[in-house]
Amino acid sequence: MSHTEHLDAVIIGTGQGGKPLAGALAEAGWHAAIIERDRVGGTCVVRGCTPTKTMLASARVAHLAARAQDFGVLTGPVSVDLGRVRQRKRDIVDSWSAGSQRGMQRHETLELIMGRARFTAPRAVEVVLNEGGSRVLEADHVFINVGARPRVPDIEGLGSIGYLDSTTVMELGEVPEHLVIVGGGFVGLEFGQMFRRFGAAVTIVERARLTAHEDEDVSRAIEEIFRDEGIDVVTGADVVSAASVGGGAALIVRVDGEERTIRGSHLMIAAGVVPNSDTLNLPAAGVEVAEHGDIVVNDRCETTAEGVWALGDVTGAPPFTHLSYDDFRIIRRNLLEGGNASRSGRIVPYAIFIDPQLGRVGMSEQEAAAAGRSYRVAKLPMSHVARAIETDETRGFMKAIVDADTGEILGAAILGIDGGEVVTVLQMAMMGGLTWTTLRDSVIAHPTVSEGLNNLFMTLQESEE
Repeated sequence: MSHTEHLDAVIIGTGQGGKPLAGALAEAGWHAAIIERDRVGGTCVVRGCTPTKTMLASARVAHLAARAQDFGVLTGPVSVDLGRVRQRKRDIVDSWSAGSQRGMQRHETLELIMGRARFTAPRAVEVVLNEGGSRVLEADHVFINVGARPRVPDIEGLGSIGYLDSTTVMELGEVPEHLVIVGGGFVGLEFGQMFRRFGAAVTIVERARLTAHEDEDVSRAIEEIFRDEGIDVVTGADVVSAASVGGGAALIVRVDGEERTIRGSHLMIAAGVVPNSDTLNLPAAGVEVAEHGDIVVNDRCETTAEGVWALGDVTGAPPFTHLSYDDFRIIRRNLLEGGNASRSGRIVPYAIFIDPQLGRVGMSEQEAAAAGRSYRVAKLPMSHVARAIETDETRGFMKAIVDADTGEILGAAILGIDGGEVVTVLQMAMMGGLTWTTLRDSVIAHPTVSEGLNNLFMTLQESEE
């Protein structure tokens, strides 16, 4: 039996909450260990944001090169070397992961342990080391930042065929002839457009509508953009079964009560994620989980077990890096600075990195209606934004939801060039309690995309006249 080592803190997972927390604790003089079973950096650096956005950048270059003539630039035929795209992605991931590891190893009171962790008792963790053997760690404070993994839906025959997920699809060395994607959320859309621009035929199969959590006008606009780029979108489709056919895959789907077959050379599953809580033996720690495996936490990221916290995706929060990092800030402020920080009331922005981007913050129109709010809608086509016209990026629109009585900005969707950047302006306005008239009358640099916010809110003034 391994002897028990006593520490101030154990952090499980080197994601965007666990890694900075470990560093902050070490800088405060705590003796801590951080455990990682795979590569340092968590989902964002290793399998999520960093690699996907690196590859999306290559896809956008291919897209711009293919339409260079629209700008008066003459080029030859455009082709994609997916092996080089993949290597560029690998190089950046390797660099960032290694940099994160070096950053942790510079702390004298912090030890990085490579292995798999599981609770054996309250605040006691056994680590099965990657190099062999095991260690037992006991700490006054334990922090769980183990993230989530791609969900595998219950589809007849799926387990017997080879399929791709958001990690394995990035390791393809050649462009698929025809990529079929099950799932029309963030992941399915980003990879679908990416591989279409790399030269693959792409079919997206979605049970509801694309980005079903967004307003219908946003979903319709995204679907139109995808169809214009030659992507086959099949919505309202229930997948009945999957099978391997001729070296590829075949899906039987039911649409409007009728079955049809969709065949492709490659099949990708993009059906959401499940938390990695099932690997931790949480009952031994007294940590409660919800129905789908999300760790139950309060607004201070405290679990139901004394001295145990959880951060990020594993808590069922929206799977965004910036939320995991904010969880770290909440814990740091409360534990190390004597604060009273909370998740409550935080305004959460996000972006879908399709092209054009969708930037979102606050309430959607359907959420405002469901909440019984009295609201007004401001909407402006990107074809009315000077910068979008000048760059020939006029697809999409700006949309804001405002309180009809107070003028407060409740939320926004920016589907357009730099939508993820522009929505940050609206987030700052919401955090500062500014009304829509303030943005309407603000002096914003010309010609920028954000300048379109002046005209967006002018539509509200015009509707009053």
